[in-house]
Amino acid sequence: MEQESLVEVICDTSFLIHLATKKIRNIDTLGTEIGKLSFAVPLVVLNELQKLQTIPKKKRDATVTLDFIQSFRLVPITGNFADTELISYVKKNKSIIGTMDKNLKKQIKENSGSVLSFSNDRIVLES
Repeated sequence: MEQESLVEVICDTSFLIHLATKKIRNIDTLGTEIGKLSFAVPLVVLNELQKLQTIPKKKRDATVTLDFIQSFRLVPITGNFADTELISYVKKNKSIIGTMDKNLKKQIKENSGSVLSFSNDRIVLES
């Protein structure tokens, strides 16, 4: 039996918060549309979420998101600013990045990466 290959998606902070706190309409059919997805969390993003927990307005979403991502694989992408680290990762690894940040999307595509994002409560692949 052939092993189904996982498509790894490196997620940024905004993407994870959206994934954890909003109802995503096509989450169950994504496997057939794109392939089986494996969401991965860079350490730099985990740190950002933990910092967000200390901001009263963002605490709830950050906490919900941290609970939601407990089973996600951690990837050793570290640094002070997630976007910068994700761009340099894409340059080396041609990966798929989950983000909602317009500027980051543009930079990922310029560096031959792909973007997983949200549109009308659906996950969409942009390349």
